[in-house]
Amino acid sequence: MIARLKGVLAESAADHAVLDVGGVGYLVWCSARTLTAIGEVGGDVLLFTEMQVREDAITLYGFGSAAERDAFRLLTSVQGVGGRVALAILSVLDAGELAKAVASGDKAMVARANGVGPKLAMRIVNELKDKMGGLPVGPGLAPATVAKGGTAADALSALANLGFRPAEASAAVGAAVEELGDGATLDAVVRLALRKAAK
Repeated sequence: MIARLKGVLAESAADHAVLDVGGVGYLVWCSARTLTAIGEVGGDVLLFTEMQVREDAITLYGFGSAAERDAFRLLTSVQGVGGRVALAILSVLDAGELAKAVASGDKAMVARANGVGPKLAMRIVNELKDKMGGLPVGPGLAPATVAKGGTAADALSALANLGFRPAEASAAVGAAVEELGDGATLDAVVRLALRKAAK
């Protein structure tokens, strides 16, 4: 499983990028939000990734933050939502906005994405309401905000690798960062987040 890629941006298109990692070019499908954020060709890029393996293809999806990746995983757990549709949604809503839309039952917000009709938007809102219930959406605690700092993003990734659900990891890391402050070390954030997640 490829969890993240760090390399040089070799190509950038409307819906994907190619990262050169040690001489190997990885084609990674991304949201418009991520493609805008990663900058120009030739620059260094770090992407969190989700790899999907099917009989006829191996596909890599790339994200600018662990929160965006976790939102993608939740979206693709909904029947009828494939990788491309999930990216379309994340192109118009960041992880925090998606959590708010789901929590408030705002299917119109979700339906703003290309390829998402009213019925699918309703299914997404209904199926994710319980799964995203633990995601913090208050000021300063939205997953997208938490993930802006490298320490918080790495802490989210660490908890996810330990088997915590995205909602649990986001809530615990958000609470840890709020308590410790932005200057906290990765070790301190992970330790406190683990204590909070275990409660």
